Amino acid sequence: MLGENHSLAHEFPEHLDKISELSKTDESFSSSASHYNALDKEIRVLELRGNPIDDQAMNQMKLERAELKDLLHQRIIRAK
Repeated sequence: MLGENHSLAHEFPEHLDKISELSKTDESFSSSASHYNALDKEIRVLELRGNPIDDQAMNQMKLERAELKDLLHQRIIRAK
């Protein structure tokens, strides 16, 4: 679906407390989470504008978002 929200808060609402805690106490997590959310926002904006970049670039951005999401989820689970 175009323009779908994949922010960490939307993807992992059951872990909001842990995401908030890690964002405040773990600089590496905070940086990765900020990058993930910015990348997600950029993808949504591009999708809503009709993908004004080539498919390969868009797919690369989505792959990076998916890899970051997996990494962040693993860190959230390990911190529980």
